[in-house]
Amino acid sequence: MKVLEERIRQEGLILSDTVMKVDSFLNHQVDTELALAIGQEFKSIFGDRPITKVLTIEASGIQFAMATAIALGVPFIYAKKKKVVTLAEGVYSAPVHSFTRGEHYQISVSQKYLGADDHVLIVDDFLATGAALVGLVDIVKESGAGLAGVGCVIEKSFQEGRGLLEDMGVTVHSLARIASMSPGHVNFIEDHNTGELIKESVAGC
Repeated sequence: MKVLEERIRQEGLILSDTVMKVDSFLNHQVDTELALAIGQEFKSIFGDRPITKVLTIEASGIQFAMATAIALGVPFIYAKKKKVVTLAEGVYSAPVHSFTRGEHYQISVSQKYLGADDHVLIVDDFLATGAALVGLVDIVKESGAGLAGVGCVIEKSFQEGRGLLEDMGVTVHSLARIASMSPGHVNFIEDHNTGELIKESVAGC
């Protein structure tokens, strides 16, 4: 997605070869026009599948899941990271380790909103180690629902997340795939599906 890659070039802050901040337009302050365009892009990729629900995890994937669900005309669900009194019974759950926060937590989704009749698209902001997305895939499998695939806004393709998901038989589409990065520079994978061509590195902010 060219417009997304351009925003990453212009506003992304590369702190190290593994850490990127995009909080000026994606996951703290949100460019709503861009978020809606991302939803439309995921619709163009997955819209030929019989999707009934979009699933994400709180909190930074919510805006993209909602935009995608609006584009598809279906509800979206977000898995909760903390135990909630109102979800005391009847939940699907999976353990997740957050490498960013350095903590373990249990994600959960009410069984009232996800079942065997559903066909689910998972959407999230980042794909890196894949831990959270593997947890969401496990929840979909536990519910008996079908899985259309996983859509990610930004993928750090040099980390193991894509491989973990593909080993589970999951289709993965990311709108901006990063081959490598370092302070001041980011290299994108040109062909988002095959990963065959690499762009020249460009200066980041």
